[in-house]
Amino acid sequence: MKKWFVSGLIILFCAGLVQARPVSHKKAQAPKRTASRTQSVVVKEEPYKAYLVMDARNGQILEGENIHLKRAPASVVKLMVAYLVMEKLSRGEIKLTDPITVSGESSKIGGSQVYLKEGETFTLEELMKAILVASGNDASYAVAEHIAGTKEAFIQLMNQKAKALNMADTEFHSIHGLPPSKGETEDLSSCSDLAVLARELLKYPKILEWTSIKSEGFRNGQFIMNNHNKLLSRMPGADGLKTGYYRETGFNVVATALKNDLRLIVVVLGSSKARTRDDLALEKFRKAFAQYKLLDLVKKGETVEKEITLTDCEPGKIKGVAGSNISYSVPIDNKGIISKEAIVPSRIKGEIRQGQKLGDLIIKLDKVAVGKVDIVSPGTVSKAGFFKRVFRKLGINL
Repeated sequence: MKKWFVSGLIILFCAGLVQARPVSHKKAQAPKRTASRTQSVVVKEEPYKAYLVMDARNGQILEGENIHLKRAPASVVKLMVAYLVMEKLSRGEIKLTDPITVSGESSKIGGSQVYLKEGETFTLEELMKAILVASGNDASYAVAEHIAGTKEAFIQLMNQKAKALNMADTEFHSIHGLPPSKGETEDLSSCSDLAVLARELLKYPKILEWTSIKSEGFRNGQFIMNNHNKLLSRMPGADGLKTGYYRETGFNVVATALKNDLRLIVVVLGSSKARTRDDLALEKFRKAFAQYKLLDLVKKGETVEKEITLTDCEPGKIKGVAGSNISYSVPIDNKGIISKEAIVPSRIKGEIRQGQKLGDLIIKLDKVAVGKVDIVSPGTVSKAGFFKRVFRKLGINL
């Protein structure tokens, strides 16, 4: 009896275990993961850090964002190298035919290059094409040495010129725009400053002749230089100026294009991809060309219909003329009223020289001032004789 009782207890205990752990024929399912682990985070690509659209003729900003944000411009730095060269060319201090012998330092510069070798000689124009078409860092170094003697002296000239142009967001520490090595400082500039520099460069037609080259041979055709500015092919009327890139700062461009006498400058800084940068620049060009037209508000030499009395001269009255042209970009559908206000003295003493400033001509669009030009004398007006001046002061006109 005892054995049967113990056996019964064991059977009941085992039956309880079976009920506690029911058998399942379904495959065990993996535990569900939380949404935060299974869903990938989509980071929206940032198309730019800053951009600007400018009317090249008068510096009018048509559109922009973060235009004073300081960014490393990379190879766009070479536009200042080009500007210093063009100034010296215009003053006759150097010539495009000047021979430049490559130094050992120039031949060691990496990044984009035309593979200059120490002792080779090229003309200044050949090296300028290498700078502006192939973005040759070695060529930029060679030209800087030729102009100023040393890299450091040339960088000093670059910063002096930036200050003279009121490029307050800009500081240069290199002559090529390469990323700084350990212990060095990177170049900085902004959309606003780079557009100002581009405007100044556009005063020299030779610049567009070079920056519009898509492909050209170097060293008697042994090396083919290809322009990094793909907008030359994608944007009708595009003919410059310069791209720049290194990983930390992204893709940059200062571009220009002309359509129906309206020349625009578009600056894009900090794009994550070259295609993104170019697409944005293209979009801004097309939008501005479609929305704006250029109005010539004043023409140089145009007579200002406000007479000035000359107390000491003969004849005793003069009408000034506009000293320069002025234009303004307005929306194509704009019906605004243009007015001009001449601010001149009623009387002027002494002899009047040709080109002498007599006052200011303020141009307004819908009563808002949009420009100003000097009113100048169209010619020289000599003093009247002594007695004539005396009688005139007495109110007697002879």
